[in-house]
Amino acid sequence: MTAPEAESLHVRPTPRRRSEWRTQAPVVAVVAAGGAIGAMARYALALALPTAAGGFPWATFWTNVIGCAVIGAFLVLITEGLPAHRLVRPFFGTGVLGGFTTFSTYAVDIQRLVDHGRPATGLAYLAATLCAALAAVWCAATATRRVLTRRQR
Repeated sequence: MTAPEAESLHVRPTPRRRSEWRTQAPVVAVVAAGGAIGAMARYALALALPTAAGGFPWATFWTNVIGCAVIGAFLVLITEGLPAHRLVRPFFGTGVLGGFTTFSTYAVDIQRLVDHGRPATGLAYLAATLCAALAAVWCAATATRRVLTRRQR
């Protein structure tokens, strides 16, 4: 292979690639900031509702149900209602609510209940969280949609 052929195969970074980072950097920053806020709120709720060893993890349960309700209302608001800045969804939806809700802790809580000899409670917690979280999203989205419809009349 000649030097000109080798050079033609070399891929050079394009200026467009740098501008893509510039447009994505604010998104990454607001997701990180929102995630920190959401995680602090989750931690505060966990401190307010401590769980005894082998006890029902109410803090995680309510964190996930509340977070799902808020995301249901929020997404309807920004997709069907109010015009929002392009960074609102990543900041609040992905960042704050992603940091607040905690389905990984939900899985750990189920394992802890099983490890403490409470498999029935673990199974109940698994089902209750799933059903309550789905119901919360649906109810909040439906209620928000109805409020928006009434305001438009």
